[in-house]
Amino acid sequence: MPPPSVTAGSRVYVIGDIHGRVDLLHDIHQQILQDISSAPDLDTTVIYLVDYVDRGDASCAVIDLLVENPLAHLNPIFLSGNHEQMMVAFLEDIAIAGMWLGNGGNSTLLSYAVGAPTDKTGDEKLRIMQRDFRAKLPPEHLEFLRSLSLYHIEQDYLFVHAGVAPGVPIEDQGSEDFLWIRDEFLRSRANHGHCIVHGHSIVDMPEFYPNRIAIDTGAYYSGRLTCLVLEGQERRFLQT
Repeated sequence: MPPPSVTAGSRVYVIGDIHGRVDLLHDIHQQILQDISSAPDLDTTVIYLVDYVDRGDASCAVIDLLVENPLAHLNPIFLSGNHEQMMVAFLEDIAIAGMWLGNGGNSTLLSYAVGAPTDKTGDEKLRIMQRDFRAKLPPEHLEFLRSLSLYHIEQDYLFVHAGVAPGVPIEDQGSEDFLWIRDEFLRSRANHGHCIVHGHSIVDMPEFYPNRIAIDTGAYYSGRLTCLVLEGQERRFLQT
C-alpha cells in the first residue's frame, strides 16, 4: 500500500495544541509564511488541531489572533478541542467548572480579566465568575468558538483533535471520541480508513505511525509548538 498523501499541487500545514501560547503561535505563523513564500503557486491549507485555550496565560490573545485571521489567504481550517468544549459549556452550566478550572480554565478566565471573588464560596462564587465571563467574552470570540469543526479530511488524511474510535465509521462517531479519546485510540494499530493526524496526547517530538501522526508537543510548558507540513507523500515539520 502506498504511503498516504495529499492532493498533488497542494501543501497542508497542521498546527498542534496551542494552549494560550500566543507568542509561539505568532512564531509558527511567521515560519509558515516564510516556508510557503518559495512555492506561492501551491494550493495551501492551514489546519489548527486546537486546544487554543487554557494552561498558558494568553488564551484571549490567541482567540483574538485567530479571529483576526492573519493567514486568511492560506485557507485556514479551525477544529474544536475538548478545552474549547469545556470553555463554552461553562457559559451555560457551572457544573463543568471543576473539570475545566482543574485543567487550566482558570488561566483562560484570568486572560479575560475574570477573577474569583474572595468573599464568596461554592456555587455562588462560580455563578459570579460565569456572569462576569459572559459579560467580558467578546461576541466574535463566542461566534468563533461555536463555528469550529470536529474534523477535516484532505485526501488520505483525517485531522482531528484527540483521535477516533477504532472500528467505528467516521459518520457514526460522536464528538466525545473526536475531542477526548486517548488510550483506546493510541493503542490501536487498526487501519482507520485515513491516516489520523491528532493532538491531545502530549509527545516529546512528533510521532509517526502507519495509522496516525501525533503532534501535540506540550507547547504551553515545553515552548515547542509543532506544525506538520504535508505535500504529496512528503512529511516534515516546523517547530518553535
